Amino acid sequence: MKHPACDAARVGEVIALALSDHVEFAAIQRSHGLAPDQVKALMRRELKPGSYRAWRRRVRTFSDRRAVYK
Repeated sequence: MKHPACDAARVGEVIALALSDHVEFAAIQRSHGLAPDQVKALMRRELKPGSYRAWRRRVRTFSDRRAVYK
């Protein structure tokens, strides 16, 4: 998967943004050009399996509670 966010610094920045509870997927898409599905794929590839599952569970739980979240 070749994408502008493939270098290590940008991957780290996208991961930090995705892990933040205050940044929406739309903001990541605007700043890095990655769609939500691409962010999820990057997170799955870069995080440990348990960390990825915990992140997805947190995103899902918060999105159920808030009108605007990731």
